[in-house]
Amino acid sequence: MADIAESPSAPTTTAPGPDTDHPLSRQLGLRDLVLAQVLCVVGSSWVGVAGGLGRAQTLMWCAAMLVFYLPMAAIVIGLNSAMPLEGGLYVWAHRAFGPLGGFLTAWNLWVYGIAVTAAILYAIPTELAYLIGPSAAWLPENHLASEAIVISLLAAITLAAVHGLDWGKWIHNIGAIAIVFAYAVLILLPAWVWLRHIPNHGMELALQMPRRDLRSMALFGQMMFGALCGLEYIAIFAGESRQPGRSIARSVWIASPIICAMFILGTSSVVAFATEGKIDFIAPIPQTLRIALGNTGFGNLLAMVTILLLQLRLLGASSYIFTGVTRLPMAVGWDELVPQWFTRLHPRRRTPVNSILCAAALVCVLIVAANAGVHAQEAFQLLSNASLTHYELTYLAMFAIPIAGAAALRKSLPSWLKWVGIVGFAATLFSLLISAYPFVNVVDPLTYAAKIIGTVAASNAIALVFYTRRTKHLERRRT
Repeated sequence: MADIAESPSAPTTTAPGPDTDHPLSRQLGLRDLVLAQVLCVVGSSWVGVAGGLGRAQTLMWCAAMLVFYLPMAAIVIGLNSAMPLEGGLYVWAHRAFGPLGGFLTAWNLWVYGIAVTAAILYAIPTELAYLIGPSAAWLPENHLASEAIVISLLAAITLAAVHGLDWGKWIHNIGAIAIVFAYAVLILLPAWVWLRHIPNHGMELALQMPRRDLRSMALFGQMMFGALCGLEYIAIFAGESRQPGRSIARSVWIASPIICAMFILGTSSVVAFATEGKIDFIAPIPQTLRIALGNTGFGNLLAMVTILLLQLRLLGASSYIFTGVTRLPMAVGWDELVPQWFTRLHPRRRTPVNSILCAAALVCVLIVAANAGVHAQEAFQLLSNASLTHYELTYLAMFAIPIAGAAALRKSLPSWLKWVGIVGFAATLFSLLISAYPFVNVVDPLTYAAKIIGTVAASNAIALVFYTRRTKHLERRRT
């Protein structure tokens, strides 16, 4: 795909197709891609989820990285090298399983992006409460105040998405740098309290076995998939990256050891300070900072600065995922599987403005709907699990490509990638099956599970109906 968008006079093409010239600007270099990988994968809440396993967290992180992260990295590098095209996983699935397989993969990835953007933004009021201190403890449970904050931030990232990646990549880069510094503070907390002789549980990398119960399995499933997924997301922007076949693979190699070290060492600090069973799954890092540093003096200032860095990461991640969401309908529209309305670009910014506004409206609706009648922790977990279940379906498709994809495509891939795909498929399937089990206190566990399962089933039923009607419409138009 040639880079024809550097000149503002380039023509606006509504359906160029993933293999042909397009009017998108190639803004992303290797540095941007590495930082985007860290930003997308390393969330602040997952060290709390893993911390729920106590001193078994190190062993569980190692197991998760062995059976899921390494297969994911290998598959992403292999498929992107073969198909470095705008739309990423959608294009891969389309080539492997045909239009319906591609459409359902894009649909689930799109729904995931919408829901997880809402979930990330939803966490910000809780993080702000820790930033301000005990006087703001009421904020996360005040629906009016928290929704006002979240919707204002949604408007800001929507504006940035319309402007394009020349702005957006700096928001993403700042967010990635912020999370690296925040984790550095978190990891160094045991040294801080040791120097000041403050009691703590001790930071250990003990290889302790977890409890054999459903809660431990649910936590492992969440930290395995929820924490470690995301390496393939940057491939959505392959058409906006410089030398995507090479640079995206290099970004995976560079970012992976950083990501793994941040998760293991960061969780160790959470376990060292937070009491098991009382970890805040929405904001475990701010909670740990307040326990270790307190609410006065220099410790309070350091905690506030670090929590502010986490806010920058949340804004960067929500902007990054939201921007990716807006590219999917555009890529699917190039194949005419959705109306061409989604492919129309801003006359100056060359961004899919209609797709952006549609996604923003849906995120807003989801935030308001998820907040109705439940507490903050349950609403956050509902948003997270519903989005992850859709994402898990897209990963099943991704891992299945070297196993059961089109014969010509499978022959072009290394033979060992099939066995890697089997391992990753099994790990993702486990996470999918266990995801309906709630590991936080919820109003009604059965209702909670029904919401997760029902949401995924209903959304895919809608996708099938839409696809059937769309293909019939295209057939009538062509005859």
